[in-house]
Amino acid sequence: MKAERQGFTLIELVIGMLVLSIATVLLTSVLFPQSDRAAATLQRVRASELAGSVLNEIWGKAYDENSGFGGVPACGSNDGVNCSTAFGPDGENRNDYDDVDDYNGLKESAEMLNSSQTYAAVYPDYKLLVTVEKGNKANTKLITVKVKTPAGEVIQFNALRSNY
Repeated sequence: MKAERQGFTLIELVIGMLVLSIATVLLTSVLFPQSDRAAATLQRVRASELAGSVLNEIWGKAYDENSGFGGVPACGSNDGVNCSTAFGPDGENRNDYDDVDDYNGLKESAEMLNSSQTYAAVYPDYKLLVTVEKGNKANTKLITVKVKTPAGEVIQFNALRSNY
């Protein structure tokens, strides 16, 4: 009877190391960078949530300080009531914002609606800036919400509010 050989030959070891090195190169160049992209995607989703919550809040407010209840009568209509020209809070505190342009200049340091927490506390390392300006068409206001993610990416959300 012949004794069985045990162990690997030199050629088998070299081929095994070659296969292992190719697999390592593939993992480091293809799979591992995906984790960075996953983090950026998560930051974009959180930025979208932040901007969406702010835009939803703004959208529920009156078009202008001089608009009637429910927008009737609309300011600037034939009833003789002019729309206000000042943009920004009209002396109200954060919980009393009642029209779209009150949000002009809102930042992450502001308190959230009916809360003692700021946007910065709930969304750490995110920056927020809301601007409201006259739109290109008559009786419209352009609402721009810019959110800067912790990675430094600035994402801009726009909404156009009409006088109705």
